[in-house]
Amino acid sequence: MESLLVFSAENTDLTVQWWITGIGVLIYFVILFGVVSYSQAGVIAKATTKEAIRQPVFMLLMALGLVLLLLNTFLPFFSMGDDVKMLMDCGLATILICSLLLAVWSASTSIADEIEGKTAMTLLSKPINRRQFIVGKYLGILKAVVWLMLPMVITFLLLVYFKVGYDAREASKDVPSHAEKMAAVWLILPGILLIYMEVAILTAISVAISTRLPMMVNMIICFGVYIIGHLTPNLVQAKTEGLEFVKFTGQLIATVLPNLDNFNMSPAVATGTVVPPIYIGYSALSCLLYSGIAILVAFILFEDRDLA
Repeated sequence: MESLLVFSAENTDLTVQWWITGIGVLIYFVILFGVVSYSQAGVIAKATTKEAIRQPVFMLLMALGLVLLLLNTFLPFFSMGDDVKMLMDCGLATILICSLLLAVWSASTSIADEIEGKTAMTLLSKPINRRQFIVGKYLGILKAVVWLMLPMVITFLLLVYFKVGYDAREASKDVPSHAEKMAAVWLILPGILLIYMEVAILTAISVAISTRLPMMVNMIICFGVYIIGHLTPNLVQAKTEGLEFVKFTGQLIATVLPNLDNFNMSPAVATGTVVPPIYIGYSALSCLLYSGIAILVAFILFEDRDLA
């Protein structure tokens, strides 16, 4: 009886944590799409979002993402019965890459190109300061990423729900119940939030870089940060062994760059583990910290940038 009471208490605590997480996500989107719109930065954000959505690359990335999701659903992975997990892993990677490409592209076209084309100087001649300009661009890109991710996420969730039953029928097994299919869908929902957080960090870095450097350099640097950020755990492990220079370099990179591997859902998908809400909360704090630092760097880099 005591063990049942403990289990019930733990289950109740977990439910409360998920409710808090859901309310936090709702509040974030209300602020992003509602409250912010009534500020000077919100005006810039709205214009930036419209500009990003109108770009051909937006529709191209959305179409490419949807096609890849459909192909991953019906093409066999030869994974010895783990096709659903492979679909989850590939689907999350597809959404992440498409979102990152849009974020970096939009940061370059809406900041670097406007600075080079003297459009930013015209905009800043109005009652808008440079910090509002940077914040507005950043929030506008995040909103564009949401609009890109939304159809892909909905399609992805429906395909995962379908894939669970499809693979069972192909293997001549009992048809899974609705609860079993929803369990698979629930497994990847935290991964969507973690992907958005990772994109938010790299978007902030891209915005900071765009204040000084052109698109191609921006993409190369962001790609390097993405690769090294996912290798941070290995660098931390390597710094305890080998030469002093290797130790120092590993420590420096692990300290300066964000550990993007913390936003990686692959281990959880492979083991069928649901990411706990407390982990999402800590990841959100990490995202807020690194994004805030990157935006502060953008303020510094853009403050004395000659726009004439």
